[in-house]
Amino acid sequence: MATRGKSINLFLMDGAPGGRIKCTLANWTGVAYRIPRTELDKCKGRDDLSQSGVYFLFGMSDQTGENVVYIGQAGVRKNGEGILFRLQEHKRNPDKDYWTESVVFTTSNNSFGPTEISYLENRFTNMAVAAKRYLVKNGNDPTSGNITEEKESELEEFIDYAKIVMGTLGHKVFEPLFHSVATISPGEESTHAGETFFIKRGGANAQARLTSEGLVVLSGSAIRKNTVPSCPDHAKSAREDNKDYIDENGVLQKDILFKSPSAASGFVLGASTNGNKEWKTGDGKTLKEIELSEADDR
Repeated sequence: MATRGKSINLFLMDGAPGGRIKCTLANWTGVAYRIPRTELDKCKGRDDLSQSGVYFLFGMSDQTGENVVYIGQAGVRKNGEGILFRLQEHKRNPDKDYWTESVVFTTSNNSFGPTEISYLENRFTNMAVAAKRYLVKNGNDPTSGNITEEKESELEEFIDYAKIVMGTLGHKVFEPLFHSVATISPGEESTHAGETFFIKRGGANAQARLTSEGLVVLSGSAIRKNTVPSCPDHAKSAREDNKDYIDENGVLQKDILFKSPSAASGFVLGASTNGNKEWKTGDGKTLKEIELSEADDR
């Protein structure tokens, strides 16, 4: 069955793509905002940001350069303050100065109570940890609370829509790398989407998977320990950026996404390479050969 399309409304509140964005979906009671840290004060007086909701603080680690996220909940306080007030507290907190923008989920009908936001915080946190895209900064595992099966079904539907919105707003915090395999239209076949490719030479023994975002070099791959003099700067930088995930034997301890096959092969071999020729299937076909054969079949 063909995947159904979704109609998403993005309102550029400041008239610019880098500013605040309000996001809604057809047939969804949810409302999402992307708010840069520098634009929080512009949101004062918005009724829906005085409600209960769940929020995400996105930034980058100063130590490793890794993408980080903090996931929290905000209930309505006696003074009527809700999500926005909680974000302003985080902005004043020196221990949370890593974040540069927030994404907020609330509802158009103010239907979230303590039970709902606790459940969503728990599910969003566990989904982000499982996806392994971001370093999740939450210190404690939030409780899911006690909800009825009817309410759970309702909230899981909210989560399905929230995942779409979050990706649209530029954060793939819920998407595991291997769920990003290139989409194949009904009736078409692909011999390489999601297939494993290998490099076994020069002291390297690496495996990778092709996705719609690039090539993912898999955890457990052994890369060449030393680089050659002609190793390009981007490959050296990639090794430096990921040095904490390469053990003393040159074995990767996490999956690493590269935007191109050549970037991935350069990282693995520590040299200037042509990834379309270096990466091969188990039966020895190069990535380039497979792409050409698919083009001929169309």
